[in-house]
Amino acid sequence: MKTLFTSLLVAISLVFSATAFAAIPKAGDTAPAFVGKDQDGKDFNLNDLIGKKVVLLYFYPKDFTGGCTKEACGFRDRVADLQKNDVQVVGVSFDTADSHQKFISTYNLNFPLLADPDGKIADVYGVRMQGRNLDNRVSFLIGLDGKIVHVTNSGNPDVHFAEMKAAIAGLKTS
Repeated sequence: MKTLFTSLLVAISLVFSATAFAAIPKAGDTAPAFVGKDQDGKDFNLNDLIGKKVVLLYFYPKDFTGGCTKEACGFRDRVADLQKNDVQVVGVSFDTADSHQKFISTYNLNFPLLADPDGKIADVYGVRMQGRNLDNRVSFLIGLDGKIVHVTNSGNPDVHFAEMKAAIAGLKTS
């Protein structure tokens, strides 16, 4: 009986650790589905965009920090070109909806930011910084079929811009 109990505890802990600390999905994987809240407290369901838009889902550490502001403003400045390619930008961080509203207002951002204060979305995508309530800077390009086309995992926003531009261009040729 003790062995059975121990085996059960080990199995439960393995399941918990696999879901709590998922690996970062890679190109070719189906994008993990999620529902979150945007800056206005409205539900955002990734599945509502699948089949309608290509999604550029990007995770970033914190509103109003240097690199995160550069990245958000960079996507803002590229939104018109992205929309020509039917791409919807969506940002995610641990920040609150209130912080996101201020960030959007301050920098005139033109895409939704999802509040993930409990890290549920970050954990599904495997982007939480180890031991911290912050996201690593990781971007996912999700195709119309719901599969991940490209992943950029870099602290440098310029790398995200360049790689996503190339990946979007590749969608048109395939």
